[in-house]
Formats: sequence, structure tokens, C-alpha cells
Amino acid sequence: MTRLSVNINKLATLRNARGGNNPDVLRWALDLQRWGAQGITVHPRPDERHIRRADARALREVVTTEFNIEGYPSADFIALVSEVRPDQVTLVPDPPGVLTSNAGWDAQAKKSLLREVIARFKDAGIRTSIFMEADAEQIAHAAETGTDRIELYTEPYADGYARDRVAAIAPFISAARRAGELGLGVNAGHDLSLDNLRFFTERVPDVLEVSIGHALICDALTFGMENTLALYLRELR
Repeated sequence: MTRLSVNINKLATLRNARGGNNPDVLRWALDLQRWGAQGITVHPRPDERHIRRADARALREVVTTEFNIEGYPSADFIALVSEVRPDQVTLVPDPPGVLTSNAGWDAQAKKSLLREVIARFKDAGIRTSIFMEADAEQIAHAAETGTDRIELYTEPYADGYARDRVAAIAPFISAARRAGELGLGVNAGHDLSLDNLRFFTERVPDVLEVSIGHALICDALTFGMENTLALYLRELR
């Protein structure tokens, strides 16, 4: 089954809004793992508006499933990842002030940068993934960076799902097939939810992992965190 990595950035956003340590992101990471999450994802941004660098260091000590750190490969991010040594690093092309990830890499234009950074992380034994749109040509360029996986940026799928889910899923099926032909593993994330998750993972071939944060945390306000996690895992089964 496709693995579920829970992005806990929103829990850190809530904590930071009030100060203190409530909610405690370390405790929630432990609970999520205990309830069946197969990974924990964080995306520390330069302004630390949600996950802080200190959180990433502390989480490394308690995450026993898979620890995935996302971010733009700036010098400080590379230093943090090199220190923490997560199981996976997911490189995103976000500029510093962006609200949320909203595009994949132009792997053709940024191939030199990506090759250099990916080689450094792979030498440290860290699996690499890069955030990509469902574009077969760009995915071919991604394969030339040396990355282990790509993460498909699924907001266009989520946006189109209510209108025409068959049309919305089609480019992602093609993209995943192309990635497989090139020897790349496939992850996926962004706006996946209880509404659209099962259709995506049943039809897109060989999705290894989905990273879900915003929708899952919102659903937890209604169903409770443990029940919500069980609902997402049920969709993946």
C-alpha cells in the first residue's frame, strides 16, 4: 500500500500563534506514529513561521518511521539537512516568502544546482526526492539530476477533481508511468484529501508515498486526530 507521511507544519503554526509549546509537535509526532502513520514530514521555512530548525533537530530523535524534510536548497537548509540526516529530503523550488508550495521544479533550467545538492545528500546516505509537475519532459530532466524519487505536485489534480476527475488524473497517470520507465520512485502531495485520495492512488501506478498535512489537520478538527489518521489509512488500503 502507498505509505502515508503526515506533514505536521500546521500543528507548529498553531503553537507559534500563541507561543509556548501547545500543541507539542514532538508529542503529536509520537502519537501519529503510534496510530499508524508511516512517516512524519516537516518543511522548515526561513522565517520559521511554523516548523523551526530546533523542531527538526528534536524530531530526528523521536521519529522512528520515516523522517522527511522538505525545503528549498539554500545554504542554511543544506546545512540543517546535513546535520539532522533525515531518511528523505524533498527539494522544492519555493522562494523564501511564498505562502505554500505552488509549482514544481524546472529541472532542465536548474539541473546543475539539483545535481550538486542531490549528490551531496546521497553521499550522506539521504534519499532524495524533488517536487515536480506532471510534465513528462521535465520528469526526464529530473532523472538526469540523480534524484531517487520525484514528488508529484497534486494541486492541479485536486482542483480539477470535482469538475472531471478522469481528466484531472490523466496527466498524473502518464507522469508516473514515465517516471517508472526512467527508474524514479514516485511520491505525491499537495491538496490530497479524504475526497480525492483513493481515486488518485488507485489509478496512478506505483505511488510509494503521499505527504498530507493541511487537509488531514483540518479533518482532525471534526473527527479527532486518531480517527482521522485511520480514515486516511483506510483510503490508502
